[in-house]
Amino acid sequence: MKDERIYRLAQNLIGYSCEIQKGQRVMIECLGMSALSLVKVLIREIYRIGAEPYTRLENNRIRREMLKSVTKKQLDFDAACDLVKMKGMDAFIGIRAGSNANELADIKPENINAYMKYYAEVINEQRINHTNWVVLKYPNDSLAQLAQTSLESFEDFYFDVCNLDYSQMSKAMDGLVEAMDQTDRVRIVSPGTDLTFSMKDIPVIKCAGKHNIPDGEVFTAPVKNSVNGYIQFNCPAVFQGVTYENIFFKFKDGKIVEARSDKTHRLNQVLDTDEGARYIGEFALGVNPYILKPMKDILFDEKIMGSFHLTPGKCYKEASNGNQSSIHWDLIHIQTKEMGGGEIYFDQKLIRKDGRFVPKELLGLNPENLQ
Repeated sequence: MKDERIYRLAQNLIGYSCEIQKGQRVMIECLGMSALSLVKVLIREIYRIGAEPYTRLENNRIRREMLKSVTKKQLDFDAACDLVKMKGMDAFIGIRAGSNANELADIKPENINAYMKYYAEVINEQRINHTNWVVLKYPNDSLAQLAQTSLESFEDFYFDVCNLDYSQMSKAMDGLVEAMDQTDRVRIVSPGTDLTFSMKDIPVIKCAGKHNIPDGEVFTAPVKNSVNGYIQFNCPAVFQGVTYENIFFKFKDGKIVEARSDKTHRLNQVLDTDEGARYIGEFALGVNPYILKPMKDILFDEKIMGSFHLTPGKCYKEASNGNQSSIHWDLIHIQTKEMGGGEIYFDQKLIRKDGRFVPKELLGLNPENLQ
């Protein structure tokens, strides 16, 4: 039996997210086998509008074997080959449907870092800057386990989140974009957290279904050397197949000068990847009304209603603070009452309290107005 929700998702990806036109080339990259039903529908729909689909199928079990002994020479050659094809693409749809979120957990950090620097960064630079692109997860047993629910229940949640009216969300975000554009000093206060920074003259970008599915965040970046104070993240974070709990950072003049977690040694190895890894490349507010709790998957967790995230590592070109790194790691803090509450101030004005927006012009971003 056909699931009409898959067709609706495919049409949203093609028409709204990537705005694919007749004659364009589209790369569909699928990691894992559980999303083949969506890949098939995308191929059909892309052909139907007169565009050209291309496919790339990946598997983390195979990638793990490759990364065990991978060399820079291999990565350089692989990147050069794949870059030729990516340069010919007008659009990119990346589907992430791996069967095990921790498949790469036992790969040496230096091998993972080499893969990110010499392969992923090269391909992503072309994809992000020269194609209309969107990346999404697809519901499978692995994601349902992370969400601690049945697959059927997770599928219902997933399609509610991914097929909501992102054009409505986009309009509601305009007031927040304006408020952030006009702000110099930010202060964030929560249990274990008292953080200040400037975001003066850094562009502000709204994310409403154009590049990520699910979506629902507005992001910018702190002025690189302006971050001071400390923060206790209250969401688990997965990076390079490893889960970290209770991450704590202390900042001085933008730099993470102290870092602790349940895996302090490995955490600091990540932050020592390069000079930019100890500076923040992104600050964002999450507003998706259907995503209410963490599930150890960043495409969902960074959009949690009432959350914000800070990102050690590379800034985005659209909201650049000049920080460069081979990593980009979104770390989530939720400020709803259930998670301990908290406040965000823009130039000493209270903007959000306990996860809910306070100013009249921002009330449209509270969950009851987005569903």
